[in-house]
Amino acid sequence: MRANREPARTVLERKIRERGETLTEFLDYASRFARRTGESGTLSERNLKRLISGRKSDGSPIGLPRPATARLLERIFDLPIEQLLSPPDETQLPHAGTEDELRHRLRSSSRVDPQVIAILKRQLDEIRRLDRQLGVIVVRDEVSIKVGQVARLLTHSLSPRTRQQLAGLLAELCTLLGWQTLDAGNPDQAWRHYEQAKTAALESNDPQRLAHASAEQAFALLDIGETEAAVEALTAARRTAEHSASRHLRAWLAAAHGEALAHGSDRSRALRAFDQAATLLPPSDNEPAEPYLALNEIHLTRWRGHALAQMGEPEAVAVLTSALDGLDPAFTRAEASLRVDLVIALLKQEEREEAAQHLETAAAMAESVGSRRQVRRIRKVQLPHAPHHTPATL
Repeated sequence: MRANREPARTVLERKIRERGETLTEFLDYASRFARRTGESGTLSERNLKRLISGRKSDGSPIGLPRPATARLLERIFDLPIEQLLSPPDETQLPHAGTEDELRHRLRSSSRVDPQVIAILKRQLDEIRRLDRQLGVIVVRDEVSIKVGQVARLLTHSLSPRTRQQLAGLLAELCTLLGWQTLDAGNPDQAWRHYEQAKTAALESNDPQRLAHASAEQAFALLDIGETEAAVEALTAARRTAEHSASRHLRAWLAAAHGEALAHGSDRSRALRAFDQAATLLPPSDNEPAEPYLALNEIHLTRWRGHALAQMGEPEAVAVLTSALDGLDPAFTRAEASLRVDLVIALLKQEEREEAAQHLETAAAMAESVGSRRQVRRIRKVQLPHAPHHTPATL
């Protein structure tokens, strides 16, 4: 989260800052909020900048926005629009209250004890479960708010031990937010979340969290076609974690490396990386010590199948079908991705009817969890003899 050097000009600007969001991120949230609640109000970046400034270009006070826009902002912040567009106390009296505010934040952070840390960890575990099953549409806003909360506690914590624990939580939250943002189709914002995750991981003094965030960040590179850079980043992450990380994390990193190599059509190295991941992966009854990892034999098979489909390998269908049969149905986004891979693999074998069925299911699932990443993949698929075919849900 970037520091704001200038004081907030309006209550609206301050409230957005308190959420820990950029204007672009807030606009995304407002758009989703409007759809979810049936509000007709809309906000453009230009309009929002005018509203948070509180002034017109000639310096005169800005008027009220359209009623629908006003109602949208009022519902988001639970404040009347007149108050949102008014100057906050600190801009009216620049020096009043700043010391009290700092003392208040320091006191709040000083009350973070092991029980509070445990609660925050449980909340994060619950968020992860919701994310896997319900996706970006439902959970991303909650993660963004939680990032802001933990970041503020960390900023004002004076205890080295508490800071370390909060930094670890922040690293995991920002890594999750990075993945959600990437899945929502915004690699630039995702990159910034991963950068914040890496900074927090460094303060937590946890090389495993750092390796995980760095490796996930490489998928932003894959999404924009920078495959060689992604391979280099994952090679470095594996090298860093080689002697210090758990077997689960090393297996996960090897599989991630294998996917990047497959995107670069480096077949032999990709398959070797997946073989290494299978060797490293502990028995299926061993749960990962790292709660941010979801990797077992089924997920590794799914991941390998994805790589095989990307490289056009004939065994991809069998591997992916095996993974689909064993996949936990709670992993909705993962299943949507798997079915897209199956479509690609089936079309290679000219199994058009089965491919079309999986395409329809994948489209519905991707839409239900807000996965623009998978929607983009689906829209690239062209079923033979149906050049204009697009699943009905898209």
